[in-house]
Amino acid sequence: MSERDTLLALMIRTPDEPGVLHALTRVILDHKANITYVDIAERHEGETTVYFELENVAGGAEDALVSDLGALASVRTIERAPSFQKVYGKRIIVVGGGAQVGQVVVGAVAEADRHNIRGEKISVDTIPLVGEEELAAAVRAVARLPRAVGLVLAGALMGGEVARAVREIREKGIIVLSLNMPGSVPEAADLVVSDPVQCGVMAVMAVSESARFDIRRQRGRRY
Repeated sequence: MSERDTLLALMIRTPDEPGVLHALTRVILDHKANITYVDIAERHEGETTVYFELENVAGGAEDALVSDLGALASVRTIERAPSFQKVYGKRIIVVGGGAQVGQVVVGAVAEADRHNIRGEKISVDTIPLVGEEELAAAVRAVARLPRAVGLVLAGALMGGEVARAVREIREKGIIVLSLNMPGSVPEAADLVVSDPVQCGVMAVMAVSESARFDIRRQRGRRY
């Protein structure tokens, strides 16, 4: 089984008060499970929903972990859910000008659909932005987004702080593609593709597990 198949995802409804998260994680620690992702999914009328993704839960031990969590006085309800990795899979983020972003997405969604109908999961997220400061902040944030593995910079002119941000997230393992544009961003990216639709297609191919496309052999090239 793959790692994403062995994840245990839980939605836990609790009072919205201090100490609850500590109590939950203590039980998880007692079962020697590893927390790979946690999020406060909802806060409403004095209650909150905490979402966990856990790995290293030994076979047959899931029921015991769920039972011990449910026995806590602070737990209102607990239910299992499919993990985000299983539902949405890897994420590609497209950032830049609205028109260019839209064209990149045409290619990325079409290619992702081809892979997803064969069992792979790749999702595409977008945010149209302008301004060096806003773009640089968005680029750096990609490294903090869960399941994000690739970034496409789709704009007419990008450089300066944006290029520095690109180099930073590449060091953290994010694959970065750029449209061919003025500025220093194309020099900082892994791969430069002039046609936005083709750029979206190649972004999906670069992160796919099934595509015969090795980004390591394409770095520094322009198409």
